[in-house]
Amino acid sequence: MTVWVALLRGVNVGSTGRLPMAAFRVMLERLGAQDVQTYIQSGNAVFRSDQGAPGLAGEIAAAIAEKFGFHPAVLLREADEIDDILAANPFAQASADPKCVHIYFLAQPASGADVAGLQALAARGEAFHLTDAAFYLFAPEGIGRSVLAARAERLLGVPATARNLRTAAALGQMAQAMAATEE
Repeated sequence: MTVWVALLRGVNVGSTGRLPMAAFRVMLERLGAQDVQTYIQSGNAVFRSDQGAPGLAGEIAAAIAEKFGFHPAVLLREADEIDDILAANPFAQASADPKCVHIYFLAQPASGADVAGLQALAARGEAFHLTDAAFYLFAPEGIGRSVLAARAERLLGVPATARNLRTAAALGQMAQAMAATEE
């Protein structure tokens, strides 16, 4: 069985996309997921499944749409992929505050990204790095004040969902712990 990390975009942000995590866990179990765990209220789950990513992501999004009335983007990454993304973070040591570093998990490589546009929006002190799997943003003044953060997905040109480094690391640890119990 594969250990998956599910990252939902636009869940429990403001008054839209309300998804109770207990109901989300039950829904995933009904879709055949096993050992389901969620992390904080922003649409993060770690679980085991025999299904592949494209079909499973679509099933999860459709089930949420049917039960909760909205259709979030669902990105799935295997435990090892999360580890690779975390290991490739060039800003891991940039700040003592992991909330200053955000990882945008990409649905696909952003080969057509407007890198010049991203550079033009970067405020003083901000830095970013783009790989095929992720867009890393160091925003020392916070993501809420960052124009670059607000416009990054549009300029990347692919669906993405962001997590701060603390959340991404916690999800990676959860996934690896689950994977280790299978070995």
